This record gives sequence, C-alpha cells and structure tokens, in this order.
Amino acid sequence: MKLLVGLGNPGAKYARNRHNIGFMALDEIASDHGFSPWKTKFQAQICEGTLGGVKVLLLKPQTFMNLSGQSVGEAMRFYKLTSQDVTVLHDELDLAPGKCRVKQGGGHAGHNGLRSLHSHIGADYGRVRLGVGHPGHKDAVAGYVLRDFPKADEAWLDDLLRGISDGAVALAAGDSGKFMNAVSLRVAPPRSSTGTKPHKDKSSARQQAPQQASKQPVEKPTVTQDSDDTEPQPDQRSPLEKLVDKFN
Repeated sequence: MKLLVGLGNPGAKYARNRHNIGFMALDEIASDHGFSPWKTKFQAQICEGTLGGVKVLLLKPQTFMNLSGQSVGEAMRFYKLTSQDVTVLHDELDLAPGKCRVKQGGGHAGHNGLRSLHSHIGADYGRVRLGVGHPGHKDAVAGYVLRDFPKADEAWLDDLLRGISDGAVALAAGDSGKFMNAVSLRVAPPRSSTGTKPHKDKSSARQQAPQQASKQPVEKPTVTQDSDDTEPQPDQRSPLEKLVDKFN
C-alpha cells in the first residue's frame, strides 16, 4: 500500500488557502480515479482506491498543519508502513506559482507541516513540492499562505491539479519522471509545429495578378499602311495649263 498525504488546515475557512494546495491535489485524485467516499479516521479524512493496480490511501490530516505528523504516524502504524511508502504533497514558497518538483527525503525548510512529520515519522518520506510563490519577506509568509488563491491564479492552479491527477498512477508506482511529464503536459503543453510553409491564399494571388500585369510595359501595336493608300502629289501644271484644262 502507498500512502499519499496532502497537507492543509481543516474547515471551509481554509479550503482555498495557498497552504491547502495539498488537500486540493488529493481531492482531484480522489474524484478523477473513483476513490471511495471520504471518512474520518486517524485524526484525518481518508479514502481508498487503486492507481495502476497499486492500493492507495489518501489522507488529509485534520489536526491543523503544525500537528500533521500525529495523524500520518497513526495511519502508518495501523497499516505497518514505512516512510518509504509515504509521499506528501504540500505548498512550497521557494517555487514559482504553478511549478512542481518531486523530492525524496531532505529537510523541512521551516514548513510547519513537514516539521511535524519529521518529528513523528523521520525525514525519508517522498515529497511533491507545489509552488505557490513567495510574498517577498519572511514576516509576510504566515498571512500569505493563509490567504486564498486569487482569481488570477485559477488557470494555472487548475492545470497543476489536473496534471497531478493525470500523473497519479506514476506517482504511486514511484516513477517520478513519468509523473513530472504528466504534470508538464498540463502546465506547459508543447506548441504545435508542422514544419510546413504557410498556405498561400489563392484568391489573394488572383487579386494580385492583375496588379502585377499592369506593371509590365505595354507594347503599342505597329500601324501598317496598305500600298494603295499613297499621298496625293502636288499639281505641277502652269497656270495656263490649269485654265485650259478648266474649259475642257
């Protein structure tokens, strides 16, 4: 069995907070992959299902963020799991909004939920770090993560959550590369490229044809004269001859 843990705070008040992106990711997986209804156990909301033939338990601690390790520890002991069977999805201040990274083990970097997990189950569990950005100053962090995602973030947030769900089978199988590829296809899909030249509009070409023809030099027709059309010759007779001819 694999245990996927989403971190967040319980209750409608916190549902759309940046701190609750881990809960959001599990909700997407449960909905898309036909998991059982959520129920309360291990101080958490849990549901069960299978991902690629692997039995998976989704767990959302209801202890508030800084006590998350208590709930996860209970579930692990009940199912006799080790930290290697656990993957935690959580908000990450040090990643830009919409970015996703997978990591095995490591420190908690001051994250209260991870700090609690470290104290209860050790540091060797897997993590899916979900970028929410940083407010710019450490004193502003608490207020920042406990505020809802703004409407401007809804597009990338939806893409990220769908990508996580698309890659859930790979995540359960421990294939982080395939999981990241699935997320990337949602968050940053490849641009279409056919490599062909742009299609030329034939009607446009037809419209241009007369204009091009008008620019060609026009050859004037050569006018020829028939041999019978000769010019009249001037009268060379003397005035007397003209007078005589007049009376003839």
